[in-house]
Amino acid sequence: MLDGLGGTPGARETGVTPTYMAAEAETSELPKIVVETPPVRPASPVKRSRIGDLPMRVIYRVLAGATAVVVAAIAALVGFMSSDPADRPGEEAPGRVAAPPAAAPSSGLGSPPPSPPAATPSPLAATSSPSAATSSPGPAPDGSAVTAALADPRVPGPPRDRRLARFPGKALPSKRRIEDEKSGVSLVRLGKPWKTYGASPFSTKQVLPPVKGAGHRAMLVSCPVPIEAQADLKDTAILAARWTLNHHPKGSRIRWSASQPLEDGWLLAYRVTYKVKGKSRSSMAAVVLSESGRAKPAMVFVTIPDVQRKRWRDINTATSSVERL
Repeated sequence: MLDGLGGTPGARETGVTPTYMAAEAETSELPKIVVETPPVRPASPVKRSRIGDLPMRVIYRVLAGATAVVVAAIAALVGFMSSDPADRPGEEAPGRVAAPPAAAPSSGLGSPPPSPPAATPSPLAATSSPSAATSSPGPAPDGSAVTAALADPRVPGPPRDRRLARFPGKALPSKRRIEDEKSGVSLVRLGKPWKTYGASPFSTKQVLPPVKGAGHRAMLVSCPVPIEAQADLKDTAILAARWTLNHHPKGSRIRWSASQPLEDGWLLAYRVTYKVKGKSRSSMAAVVLSESGRAKPAMVFVTIPDVQRKRWRDINTATSSVERL
């Protein structure tokens, strides 16, 4: 008998699931539980350049090196454009001259005016050895060295041509001579009180006894001209006279006394003024240059201080005695 709920009697009490509910449960599809899994990203491949299979770090290094080269080239170009034109190949700095233009030599020197761009250093640097200039080049025709010499405050303008006067006093007789093979000339060997002396740095040397307060010792020497020979022998004599100031007291100055041509040579005579212990003193001096057939002209140089002025006549004897070998 039904219990009024469509069930069999006693079903409620027994707890048995009705047949229709069991059949429905067997035929119903169970719901699916889906667990979403996050997508897995593929590993990033190593970046490759378009130039073959080189890694990008290699390309970066190459680019950095090329950039450094370009920057260095630009810096070098800027430095070159801003540098002194004298430092560039084939260029000279404008306005550079070899000597001050205020003391240009007159036409009496026999040399053309100096070329302003020439930057030839003066060959007249002080030296105690005449052999220091024996390896100098041939004659310099531009006259720049003479211009520099005449710009020296110790040297006056170019000398006027005039003959050497005869000094007072008695000539010292002598028939003996000294031959200077190195210079290619011979000259008188003066008698007493003159005597031969150690020649260095000259080829031959004769001296007078030293005198206290004279400032230097009287001497007569010969050697190849110790400065650069010029195209004109008179110009060379001017340079030689300036060089002889190295053998006079410091601060010595020249005053020309004579300038005259000789056979195969030139003579310059001059007074050298200076001070010794605050007292004004002077010497008479002369240089004779002779074309001796050697690589350089011969020079005979004589100087005698005023305290021995009685021997100044020996200057005439010495300068007139020079002969070629």
